[in-house]
Amino acid sequence: MSNSKLTSLDKMSFQDLSEDAEFIPLMSAEDEDAMHKEELPEILPILPLRNTVLFPGVVIPITAGRDKSIKLINETNKGNKVIGVVSQKDENEEEPGIGDINTIGTVAQILRVLKMPDGNTTVIIQGKKRFKVAEVITTDPYMTATIREVAEARPEKESEEFKAIIDSIKEMALQIIKQSPNIPSEAAFAIKNIKSSSFLINFVSSNLNIEVEEKQTLLEINNLKDRALETLRYMNVEIQKLSLRNDIHSKVQSDINQQQREYFLQQQMKTIQEELGGSSMEEEIEEMRKRAKTKKWSKEVEKHFQKELSKMQRMNPQVAEFSIQRNYLDLLLDLPWNKYSKDKFDLKRARKILDRDHYGLDDVKKRIIEYLAVLKLRNDMKSPILCLYGPPGVGKTSLGKSIAEALGRKYVRMSLGGLRDEAEIRGHRKTYIGAMPGRIIQSIKKAETSNPVFVLDEIDKISASNQGDPSSAMLEVLDPEQNNSFYDNFLELGYDLSKVMFIATSNSLSTIQPALRDRMEIINVTGYTVEEKVEIAKRHLLPKQLKEHGMESDALKIAKPQLEKIVEGYTRESGVRGLEKQIAKMVRYAAMKIAMEEAYEVKITNEVIIEVLGAPRMERDKYENNDVAGVVTGLAWTRVGGDILFIESALSKGKGTLNMTGNLGKVMKESATIALEYIKSNAEQLGINPDIFENYNVHIHVPEGATPKDGPSAGITMLTSLVSLFTQRKVKKSIAMTGEITLRGKVLPVGGIKEKILAAKRARIKEILLCEENKKDIDEIKPEYLKGLTFHYVKDMSDVLNLALTKEKVKNAKKL
Repeated sequence: MSNSKLTSLDKMSFQDLSEDAEFIPLMSAEDEDAMHKEELPEILPILPLRNTVLFPGVVIPITAGRDKSIKLINETNKGNKVIGVVSQKDENEEEPGIGDINTIGTVAQILRVLKMPDGNTTVIIQGKKRFKVAEVITTDPYMTATIREVAEARPEKESEEFKAIIDSIKEMALQIIKQSPNIPSEAAFAIKNIKSSSFLINFVSSNLNIEVEEKQTLLEINNLKDRALETLRYMNVEIQKLSLRNDIHSKVQSDINQQQREYFLQQQMKTIQEELGGSSMEEEIEEMRKRAKTKKWSKEVEKHFQKELSKMQRMNPQVAEFSIQRNYLDLLLDLPWNKYSKDKFDLKRARKILDRDHYGLDDVKKRIIEYLAVLKLRNDMKSPILCLYGPPGVGKTSLGKSIAEALGRKYVRMSLGGLRDEAEIRGHRKTYIGAMPGRIIQSIKKAETSNPVFVLDEIDKISASNQGDPSSAMLEVLDPEQNNSFYDNFLELGYDLSKVMFIATSNSLSTIQPALRDRMEIINVTGYTVEEKVEIAKRHLLPKQLKEHGMESDALKIAKPQLEKIVEGYTRESGVRGLEKQIAKMVRYAAMKIAMEEAYEVKITNEVIIEVLGAPRMERDKYENNDVAGVVTGLAWTRVGGDILFIESALSKGKGTLNMTGNLGKVMKESATIALEYIKSNAEQLGINPDIFENYNVHIHVPEGATPKDGPSAGITMLTSLVSLFTQRKVKKSIAMTGEITLRGKVLPVGGIKEKILAAKRARIKEILLCEENKKDIDEIKPEYLKGLTFHYVKDMSDVLNLALTKEKVKNAKKL
């Protein structure tokens, strides 16, 4: 059942009534008898109702809005106040004719007419008798028609069956009123006080929650008993629906209460966000859909995105997983799927940019130009994976920026120094709170293209821990056969890294995992000569420091001789970082003078250098004299480039023991033992008295004991030092050597040749002894590096001794 409310004639709906407009009429038996005895007029004005049916005896309020309806009510209200009320077949019909109305309706008495402030007319009518439209007489200004009464068959008063039906209707009506929250409790009082059976049936039928067509069917039933049974059937359906709804409601009451609470909170949050200028969840999702339409991703990625977006729609924004899901979808949208920057294939321009930013480094520049040339011929070539290997400060990292500019690509850098968590590379799984993608995917997102120049800085300083081994995770990143579908734990999709140009930098290859080293193309970036450092300082470092200190380019001038003095006297490195610091001191000196408005020399002199930088501190790697037997100059490779070292040996009375000091490693100690054993086994050929080995202790020392030293390349230096000691012969002046020895006296090749040669030049060495097999390394070095040096290539120790030792004895030679 539905509650009857004040409603519009044009749009009749009891559900639109307010509680104040409830109208529950009661009819006595006397009223019903008087109503049945009334005679119906032959002609009646016909009032069509849009969506309700008027039953005999029932009182309903209606609001008339159509001009014809208002005119009909006004004129009739002045006369006998009797009208014929019928329902429309189609409620949307504005001008209903005879074919648009149901022919059976109810004669109604106008009880009251009210003029409303909005101009509409409200009228309260009561149904009397049923009638049938016989013939329409007029349609203007409103419809009038001849009618005839429709008789109603009533059961006998003593019929027990009919009484039972009436009791069932009453009982079921009370039950519906009790279970339905929309019907006021006063309706139960009205039902209990209705004495007339026919009025009860009509009253209940009028208030049933059924369609207009179904109510019209009830009205057209002539037999009151049949109408009662049909009404009971509709009531039974209604009560079943109510029972089912109440059962469901009771089962989920607690859940609904919680959901309503969350809903209200969400609505409040939404309102607050909108007031603060934020956006609601629906707006965010719609924005994501719009962004997704612009992406160039594959069908697989698009399908995955739509699935994850649907999952987010079903989520409660208050749960922790919601923020992770939103971050995940933002990542999918922010990644540059299949978006590539266009490469610039002007090889001459690329070479010019590389030469502008970096002096030297020809091997690296050549490799980049080769790559560009091949890419120009074949556009889908996989990018190379380079590893720039060399000492600190030679420009490995900054080279990446120049390469990116030369290629016309974006530049991103990722520092791997100290990295010890595998999740930094591959990301965390979404199941964890605070999960995020790995730094590879984050850097690609930052670059906004899928083919940037990607610098992996300090790849040799990755360390393993209980969180995993990041270097093993890098195997997939740096493998051209695998990185076209790099799997990030957070992304959960394969991302194509094959077009990314990876450039790794390293100071040492020994700490890089062999499998990882095998995947990269190693390019050795060697240290700079003094001449190169002077040029770099003049072209790059001095202008850079002047700019950073806010000074004009002509505020300070340092000539090449003075730059050379700074390089040799105040720096000891393969790169130029230390040199840049010293130049910065000189620039600060000039800046201070300018700020204090004091006079200073724009063109720097040697005296000013000593005044600002102090006395030269780096003279210790200069060549020392050959006045002492057993002191030989060797060449060494270190992480900061090449260096010279002195092998010193001494004899003392004893039992022939060998002592070694200077923080030497195991391999270097073995080289000393091999050298001594070789001398013992070849003492006669070398002109050495064998008794010396039993009567004297031998001590070998390598200065700078705080610095660890190891490696086999000092083998020939140690052997030369010992032969010079035992024979008291002078070592040739301004000579240095490097090479490994065997027990047979063979000389083996060693590495780091270029760095060692640069160290020799810094120390004013004139001649260098090398293994014959190292000649190929010398041939690869630019001629300007070799200027002023003489190379001697040897096969065994007899060649070394003939070249390194003179026939002359040292001053104050010991008699052994």
